[in-house]
Amino acid sequence: MPEPLVGIIVGSESDLPVVKEACEILELLDITYELVISSAHRAPRKTVEYASSAAERGLAVIIAAAGGAAHLPGVIAAYTPLPVIGLPISSGALNGLDALFSIVQMPSGVPVATVAINGAKNAALLAGQIIGVSDRSMREKIKQYKEVLATRLEEKPTH
Repeated sequence: MPEPLVGIIVGSESDLPVVKEACEILELLDITYELVISSAHRAPRKTVEYASSAAERGLAVIIAAAGGAAHLPGVIAAYTPLPVIGLPISSGALNGLDALFSIVQMPSGVPVATVAINGAKNAALLAGQIIGVSDRSMREKIKQYKEVLATRLEEKPTH
């Protein structure tokens, strides 16, 4: 089996139902991925090791999903040269706004691309587009995916 190109890391097992949508898109695009559960707060050593070894292991992009305080994407970005896509997960009293604000407000020098709350599909598509910068066949798959979206919309009845 080929080495994974995308790493998906979640802070908690409860994030897996949302992240499943990212996995489905990656599979549709034939992008290999790995899925890891590691918390920036509860397993900081594991998290830092994951991030700092990601490039050496052949990953191209990391999707980091977290709810609540959502430090996971920022910690990952601090320890890897790879692009990191933050996926805020809806949880708790603030319904994901806390996670969104935490992920999107990264300090200068530690960028994290951020998608919508529970926006797992877009996280996977963005990962594919990043890979597509240097992979023409991936660009073509993304183009075809977008054409299918447009066709489905055009086929919807209008009133």
